Amino acid sequence: MNFAFFVSRRYILSNKDSRLLNLISVISIVGISLGVATLIIALSVLNGFEKTLTQKITDFDSHIKILSYKESLPKADIYIEKLNIRLKDQIDFISPSVSKLAIISTKNRKEGINVKGIIESKEIDKIKSNLVEGKLNLDNENSIVIGKTLATKLLLKVGDKVTLFALKNDKIPSMNDLPNIQNFFVDGIFESGMAEYDNMIGYTGLKAAQNLFSMPNEINGIDIKLKSIDKIDSLAQLVRRELRYPYYARTIFEIHRNIFSWIELQKKPIPIVLGLIIIVAVFNIISALLMLVLEKTNSIGILKSLGAKGREIIKIFVYQGIYLSFIGIASGNILAWLLMSIQLKFDIIKVPSSVYFVTRVPIEMSMDVFFLISAVTFVLSLLSAIIPSYFASRINPVTALRFD
Repeated sequence: MNFAFFVSRRYILSNKDSRLLNLISVISIVGISLGVATLIIALSVLNGFEKTLTQKITDFDSHIKILSYKESLPKADIYIEKLNIRLKDQIDFISPSVSKLAIISTKNRKEGINVKGIIESKEIDKIKSNLVEGKLNLDNENSIVIGKTLATKLLLKVGDKVTLFALKNDKIPSMNDLPNIQNFFVDGIFESGMAEYDNMIGYTGLKAAQNLFSMPNEINGIDIKLKSIDKIDSLAQLVRRELRYPYYARTIFEIHRNIFSWIELQKKPIPIVLGLIIIVAVFNIISALLMLVLEKTNSIGILKSLGAKGREIIKIFVYQGIYLSFIGIASGNILAWLLMSIQLKFDIIKVPSSVYFVTRVPIEMSMDVFFLISAVTFVLSLLSAIIPSYFASRINPVTALRFD
C-alpha cells in the first residue's frame, strides 16, 4: 500500500476521536454537498425551462414563419413551391395559414383570441397530442379548438357554441362596415402547458378562417418546420434571400425573443453563484485541513524525523482533501437527484404561468450537468487542499516534536 495513502487513511480513522476536527469535517462535507446540489438543481431547472419552452413553442408554432407587410401574401403558391425545392432536404413540412385577432364571445363573457386557420399537415399531430378533450376537425367550417385556460375563463366545454367577431379587411367597424360575425362550436380543448398558447390561440380550418376574416383564397402566413433547428439562422437567411416585398421571414427565436432572452438572463448569474459556492467549499476544506495539520503537528514531526519527504507529507493531506471532496460531491449528487425526482413526481413547487410561461417547474435531469458540476468542484477542491498540505510539508521536525 502507498505510504502517503496509508498514513492518510489512519488520520481519517483517527478523526473520530477528535470532536472539533470531526465537526469541521462534517461542516466541510455539508457545505460542498449543498453547493453541488444547488448548482445541479439550478442548471437542471434552467435547461428544463429552455428545452420545454422550445419544444412547446415549436409544437404550436413553426420554426420559420413567413409573414407579409400587407394584409395577405400574394402568389403564395409560387413561393411555397420554390421553397420546397430549395429546402427539401432541410424541412419537415411547409404549409399556408391564416392568423388574425378576433373576439370570442359567450352569453356572459368575452375574450380576445388569435384565430389560426391551418390545413392538414404534420402540425396537426402536435396539436392533437396536446388535446385534453374532444378532437380537431378541420373539415367542419364551424369547428374550433381552444386552449384550456381560455375555456376555463369562458366556462366552456366541448360542444358549446361561441360567437367570433372579426374586423372586415382590418378596418374599424362602422354602420356601413360591420364586423364579421360567425358562430363556431368548440370541438376540442388543448393544454400546452404554456399560458401564452392556452389563453390566446384557437385553431380552425383554413377555409373557416378565410371566411371569418373575409380573405377568400388568401393567406397571410407560411409556416416552415425544419428537421433540425441547429441551422435555423442560416436557413432563415436563405429563405429571406428568396423572398421579395411584401414577404419577410422570422424565426421562433426572433418572434419569442422575450422568452429566450428571459432564459439567457436567468443563466447569467450562474457563474457568480458557482464562484461563491466554490469559494465557501474551498474555505471549508482549507479550514478542515489546517485544523488537521495543527492536530497532527507532532505526528508530522515524527514522520519527517523518520525520513518522510515533503512531497509525501503533501500527498497525505491532499488525500484528506480528496476524501472530504468525494464525500461532499457524492452527497450533493444524491441530494440533487432526490429533490428533483420528488419535484417531478409530486409537483410540490408551483409556479405562476403568467410569470414563468409554464404551469409546472420543468427539470432536465442530464448526466452532463451532474458530471460537469462534480468535476469542476472536485478540481477546485483538490487545488484548495494543496495550500494547507504545503504548510504541513514546511513544518520543522524539531519544532514539531516539541509541539504537543
